[in-house]
Amino acid sequence: MNKPLITGISARQQDRQLCRVCEKHSSISENQECCPYCGSPISPRIENSQQKTWALLFTAFIFIFPANLYPITYLLKNGTRYPDTIFSGIVSLLSSGMSGIAFIVFIASIVVPILKIVVLAFISLAIHFKWQFNPKKQLIAFTLVDWIGRWSVLDLFVISIMVAVFDKGNFLSVYPGIAATSFTVVVITTLFAAQSFDTRLIWDANTDAR
Repeated sequence: MNKPLITGISARQQDRQLCRVCEKHSSISENQECCPYCGSPISPRIENSQQKTWALLFTAFIFIFPANLYPITYLLKNGTRYPDTIFSGIVSLLSSGMSGIAFIVFIASIVVPILKIVVLAFISLAIHFKWQFNPKKQLIAFTLVDWIGRWSVLDLFVISIMVAVFDKGNFLSVYPGIAATSFTVVVITTLFAAQSFDTRLIWDANTDAR
C-alpha cells in the first residue's frame, strides 16, 4: 500500500512518481520503466524537458525579430500595396480612435510573446544554475504567462478575418505578409515550449523549499 505523501517535500525525494496516463503514483526505485497499474512508460520527470524547452525558446527568439520588423499584412487598395507591421498597425488603430483595440493588440502581439520567452528562459536558467528563488512565485509566473500566451493567436485570428472580409480583387484586398508566418512560428513554439516544460523541475532545483 502506498504511503501518503508528506506535504512540503517533493514526491521525488519521497521516492514517488506520477503516471501521466492513469494518474496514480508509484515507487521510483521499484518501477523505473513501466507504471505498475496501467503498464504505460513512466519516469519521475518528462524526459529531456529542459532540452525541448530551450530548443523551442531559441526558435521563438529567432523568429520574434522578423515577426515585428517585417510587414504582417499588405493592404491592396486601388492597385497600390500598403505594408503594415504589427507596430504600424497599432499606430493606425490609435490614429483611428480605436485605442482599446490598439491596447489589446499591443499586449497580445508584442508584450505577451516577448514576456513569455523571457519568463520561460529565466525559470529554465534558474533551474539549470539552481538559483534559489521562491518556487511558488516561479510556478505562478509560469502559469500566468502560459495562460495569457494562448491569447497571442488573436493577431492571427484578426488577419484571417481581414483576408476573408476584404477580398474585392484589385480594388480592396488584404494579404498576410512574411511576419504573419514568423509570428505563427513564435506562437506555436512558445505554446509547445510551455507544454514541454516540467514544472516539477522548479522544486528539484530548490531542494530546501517548503
